[in-house]
Amino acid sequence: MTADAAEALGVITGASQFEASAEKSTIAHAAQELSGDSGGPGTVDGDVCRIYTPVGTPEVELRITWLRSDGTPVGDPAPKFTVLPMGERALTATDGAVIRFACRSGKLTGSAPAHVDIGVERGGMPTEPEGDSDELKDAYATVAHSFSLAMAKELGCENDGGLEPRPSLDPAPR
Repeated sequence: MTADAAEALGVITGASQFEASAEKSTIAHAAQELSGDSGGPGTVDGDVCRIYTPVGTPEVELRITWLRSDGTPVGDPAPKFTVLPMGERALTATDGAVIRFACRSGKLTGSAPAHVDIGVERGGMPTEPEGDSDELKDAYATVAHSFSLAMAKELGCENDGGLEPRPSLDPAPR
């Protein structure tokens, strides 16, 4: 995770330290599952990891997920989302973000590029987000970008799946 993403986690959770994740909660393990390199057929979705605030502090759970889909995004996003110019489609809101990128890699089956979504969302019961809405949107997008870029690199995607080294947080023109 990038330093910017670690700082963004603080904006989202209000914490600067987090509980340890499970041993298999890594980009490398998620990439193996996505590509089918774990011995079984490739799955279409799963968890990268979950991020928890420390015991004894207000409980916050973030879920980092992945989804492999067949096509490019269609339709308009829900009104709560702001569209950002990253990957094939990047959406951010005050309670989560998702980035889709195209990946052509020798680690993935098929000649067409795979389309991978990396999502970041709060776990548990939905609550009204606290804090500056623009700052929260940027924070969720920054965390989603960090995990998306790490996944693209782990999968060996051509051109890092079209993702730049840093997130683009200015809304895309409509």
